[in-house]
Amino acid sequence: MIAHLVLFRPKNTLSEDQRAAFVRALDTALMDIPLIKRAHVGRRLVMGRQYDAMNAQEFPFCAVLEFETRDDLLAYLEHPAHQELGTQFYVTSESALAYDFEMLGPSRTGELISGR
Repeated sequence: MIAHLVLFRPKNTLSEDQRAAFVRALDTALMDIPLIKRAHVGRRLVMGRQYDAMNAQEFPFCAVLEFETRDDLLAYLEHPAHQELGTQFYVTSESALAYDFEMLGPSRTGELISGR
């Protein structure tokens, strides 16, 4: 399983039209790209724990998308609906981080240490 993780902070100066355009592009990508196996979008919770204070930047939103294979993720990134989402994302985001991870089940965690 491949996870595509995006943390983002929208610009404070966005108009309602800009916000709506971003949400439309996000909804379209999530609904129209069948390669996405599971998707969640959420708002950050601050739990008052030590790790909250360790964050160098504040990202109030996140998206987590899961794909079966690396090729599925690559096809998603090239899909026209994602291209439009990317355009809207870079117009509306003040700051962001995006990472891709190969996810391992509980029985395979030893592979993380061994580098296999």
